[in-house]
Amino acid sequence: MRDLLLKREPVDYDVATDATPEVVQQLFPNSLSVGAQFGVIIVLDDAEGGDAPQVEVATFRSEGGYSDGRHPDQVIYAKSPEEDVRRRDFTINALLLEPESGAVLDFVGGRNDLDVGIIRAIGAAEERFLEDKLRMMRAVRFAARFGYAIEESTFAAIVKLAPQIHRVSLERLRDELTKILTEGAARRGFELLDETKLLPKVLPEISRMKGVEQPPQFHPEGDVWTHTLLMLQGLKPGCAVTLAWGVLLHDVGKPPTFKPPVGPEGRIRFDEHVEVGTLMAEEICQRLRFSNEDSEQIAALVANHLRFKDVRQMKVSTLKRFVRLPRFEEHLELHRLDCLSSHGSLEAYGFVRRFIEETPAEQVQPPRLVTGDDLKELGLKAGPSFRKILDAVEEAQLNGTVHTREEALEMVREAFGTGGA
Repeated sequence: MRDLLLKREPVDYDVATDATPEVVQQLFPNSLSVGAQFGVIIVLDDAEGGDAPQVEVATFRSEGGYSDGRHPDQVIYAKSPEEDVRRRDFTINALLLEPESGAVLDFVGGRNDLDVGIIRAIGAAEERFLEDKLRMMRAVRFAARFGYAIEESTFAAIVKLAPQIHRVSLERLRDELTKILTEGAARRGFELLDETKLLPKVLPEISRMKGVEQPPQFHPEGDVWTHTLLMLQGLKPGCAVTLAWGVLLHDVGKPPTFKPPVGPEGRIRFDEHVEVGTLMAEEICQRLRFSNEDSEQIAALVANHLRFKDVRQMKVSTLKRFVRLPRFEEHLELHRLDCLSSHGSLEAYGFVRRFIEETPAEQVQPPRLVTGDDLKELGLKAGPSFRKILDAVEEAQLNGTVHTREEALEMVREAFGTGGA
């Protein structure tokens, strides 16, 4: 109902009813009882075929304590929608639509909070957050996404209970952080995480960016925190998850490698911050249970983000290998945001863009001219040297000094001989 009132397309539709899970399953035999113990049934629209839309149908309920900080110890079915909404998180999420009349049911002032732009916990804020600590993160996310303020007592409860956020599973924290990063208001989201004292609890490495100064000739915008916020501000809604995390973590190695200026001509330095940051990014991804594929891409974005400064001096072969990194468009976008959030020059970005546009794909990643079998036919013995020989041939191919199989084989004969390797 919230999204409809905001004239936004709802991502999904949830149904609340006084029918018990057993009754719902009788009405929809193909439904899924994934949350039946909590009064929730997933109903599939059989008419839509294989990829049928799923509708979550929840029985009106009130709940007992939350000893695990997430799930209710006891679910008690209720008879009225009013009793049901009072167990929910925020007033703007407790609006119901009566399907027959089209009336909006608002028992907790959610419609007014939508009108004035407020995120307010239902009832006692501390009680709502103690029931599920992740609600503190959700308050930040909703406030950022909609551009709302967090109501005073709700905000105070988050600050007070922020140290308890560690009771939330790392996977749930990762998913909520990812939503904050990719819903189009990442900067405001991280500012609110900082203001509510959640940031040092969930991502202490990012919190440590605050106050870490940078050389003004390269970073007139200010410290590492300010630079990172500016880059987050540039992330587009729905951007790739790995790009968003790469942007967040690209300078994570700067705080531990900060060195103040030495002497009158000295400047601030961050020696080996890329190497340190890559290791830190890998550790953060492991801690937050990212998939191996996503972890590798995020670490690669951190590891390669400074290479753009050298693109004009790169050999053609090196540049070709650089631009064929997996998901290179993410590297390019991170660099663009990096430049726009600091010195403002897009010369290297434009250089690489032109190179990609002007260089045919078959020249960037051409098929190999020779193989290991070819080397054997030349009389070379298989072993570790094969990789060195094949790489040398590819280097010449990428640089344009070798074009055909015959030229490649001749290069091998001249450089490595036709005897044992």
